[in-house]
Amino acid sequence: QVQLVESGGGLVQAGGSLRLSCAASGSIFSVNAMGWYRQAPGKQRELVARITSSSDTNYADFVKGRFTISRDNAKKLVYLQMNSLKPEDTAVYYCNAHSNRPWGPQDYWGQGTQVTVSS
Repeated sequence: QVQLVESGGGLVQAGGSLRLSCAASGSIFSVNAMGWYRQAPGKQRELVARITSSSDTNYADFVKGRFTISRDNAKKLVYLQMNSLKPEDTAVYYCNAHSNRPWGPQDYWGQGTQVTVSS
């Protein structure tokens, strides 16, 4: 099992910045990649950014150049630095841990943190 706890959400004006943190615990040795997803009201959950165990990253097109994902392995933390925020970035942001276990892929999720961007 992997436990994830997000923090850092809040209310910010358009153009502002926030940094989300995700603290991981448990069987993190099994995790192959960590990611941030978001879900706005009435919409499906979507990938925002992802970082592998070898620190390869990929981003959704709508955040490229504005958001940066990073990790601190010693502290077991994953960050999402969000700059130039837009009202359409308003959503609940979820931390994800993905493991390719012998019996199949497994995903773990945090409880989510609300990000609200006012215009």
